[in-house]
Amino acid sequence: MTDLTKLTIAQARDAMRKGDTTSAEITQACLTAIEGAGALNAFVHHTPDIAADQAAAADTRIKAGDAPAMCGIPLGIKDLFCTKGVPSQAASGILEGFKPEYESTVTTQLFDAGAVMLGKLNMDEFAMGSSNETSVYGNAVNPWRRGNDDAALTPGGSSGGSASAVASDLCLAATGTDTGGSIRQPAAFVGITGMKPTYGRVSRWGVVAFASSLDQAGPMTKDVRDAAIMLQAMCGHDPKDSTSADLAVPDFEAALTGDIKGKVIGIPKEYRMDGMPEEIEKLWADGTAMLKDAGAVIKDISLPHTKYALPAYYVIAPAEASSNLARYDGVRFGHRAGLAAGDGITEMYEKTRAEGFGPEVQRRVMIGTYVLSAGFYDAYYNRARRVRALIKQDFDQVFADGVDAILTPATPSAAFGLGENMDPIQMYLNDVFTVTVNLAGLPGIAVPTGLDQKGLPLGLQLIGRPWEEADLLNVAYQLEQSAGFVAKPSKWW
Repeated sequence: MTDLTKLTIAQARDAMRKGDTTSAEITQACLTAIEGAGALNAFVHHTPDIAADQAAAADTRIKAGDAPAMCGIPLGIKDLFCTKGVPSQAASGILEGFKPEYESTVTTQLFDAGAVMLGKLNMDEFAMGSSNETSVYGNAVNPWRRGNDDAALTPGGSSGGSASAVASDLCLAATGTDTGGSIRQPAAFVGITGMKPTYGRVSRWGVVAFASSLDQAGPMTKDVRDAAIMLQAMCGHDPKDSTSADLAVPDFEAALTGDIKGKVIGIPKEYRMDGMPEEIEKLWADGTAMLKDAGAVIKDISLPHTKYALPAYYVIAPAEASSNLARYDGVRFGHRAGLAAGDGITEMYEKTRAEGFGPEVQRRVMIGTYVLSAGFYDAYYNRARRVRALIKQDFDQVFADGVDAILTPATPSAAFGLGENMDPIQMYLNDVFTVTVNLAGLPGIAVPTGLDQKGLPLGLQLIGRPWEEADLLNVAYQLEQSAGFVAKPSKWW
């Protein structure tokens, strides 16, 4: 078979079962592609020996005839997931040299299903960013270009390395995490599918924490079917994670019938932002028409507290981050600053954290510490929590009124240039369509549905009822079929 790296998970699974190719061959093709893609800076820790061993074991399992769907599939793993004996830095200088003695639950489940790890992927430091420009490894680069313009574009963040690697066929799929849009926004920027499951559907154990009440891991794949296959392997109850839901995991792939006749799709008026580009408006209208043509019922809905979502998110997330990141102190693991004579423990903490954390992480830790401080706890943090409850109520009401899924844009624009969007507030606005999903703990998926005038991919987002990922994936599958998005970036790297 030619161009093994271009296979989807489903195609590779079927080809390996038929004996047309092997996991070892697909894995080697991916490793060769990674070697030639240094300009994308997507893979930051390479694990070819682990990959070769896992591929050989997968081929043995497939020959024996008892292999799960993910068996033999080469993946990239976001650097936020702890992988035993392999650097797991969360793209931060403060975790330099850290090699965990344990495996995250998500990677354990994927490896138990026979998946292959090609290496660790670039990301924003501690998952804080929307452009992959806060990484200690340097920027990840989007494989897409604007027309004939050579300017390097962002692959989105924080899962920028995952997005870039999947879009450029360096791996068949990748893990991502989503705290405020960090799977869905990069997926939309590079023309792939990104799924954030319901909070509690996928274990957070062994995933370096950013904001514990918002973080959720999910798959980043070439299409919706692959997202269904990979999500199934990632889900399941985990007693090591107190927020993990003890619910049966349905067969997500079997749910992909494409039949959405009678499904009610909500269109929220609050997502029509001032100054929204016409291309995004048109994309949204076209997506709405596609679902209507497929038999869905379109319903205008209101989510009145949406306008407070970004301010609430940028109080809650930094507050949780400042608490979670307190453990990085130079004592137990990671970077420790050099100390002068007479320096005590306070100086060691201060110097280590000043050296180890980048500017964006420092900014969020300071914001978080401020909003949690005695004089401001009620004014900021508790008020944000109340707003969060109102945002969740908005969604609960809409779903109670019979809406099955909600269609919105995924991002307010196509990918922008690296270095173009340096104002923090402008950067935070990239999350305007995605943060509500995390605040309410709902499942969401970004599906590529078109190109802008400069030839860059644009995506739409579908938001589902809690725990009904199967239903959401089926609506996304129909949207994908209707949109027929097959564009790929031209290779320049």
